[in-house]
Amino acid sequence: MPRIALALLACAAALLPAEARADAIDGAWCHEKGRRMVIAGPSILTPGGNRAEGDYGRHDFAYTVPAGEPGAGNRVRMVLMGEYRVRVQEGEAAAVVWERCGPSVS
Repeated sequence: MPRIALALLACAAALLPAEARADAIDGAWCHEKGRRMVIAGPSILTPGGNRAEGDYGRHDFAYTVPAGEPGAGNRVRMVLMGEYRVRVQEGEAAAVVWERCGPSVS
């Protein structure tokens, strides 16, 4: 394959949207206001500290806020924006972006 064709192929691959390269929504997510949640398949540890089940997709997740937490009964929808960011929308509120949590420090 000529060098120019390889260079064009490499450039095209670099221009693919980040969502196409994202791994999975599973993992720990942090918000700048100190909130944290952890998704593991259909299970979530909510920002309020409760365990709940939700609707899991490799790149999206949705659950209903459990009783006893702020916003109880609201539906939360999340969509992966890339490997390190997720868009989170609770009910009709504006969506906010959460980041993957860094490694724990003890």
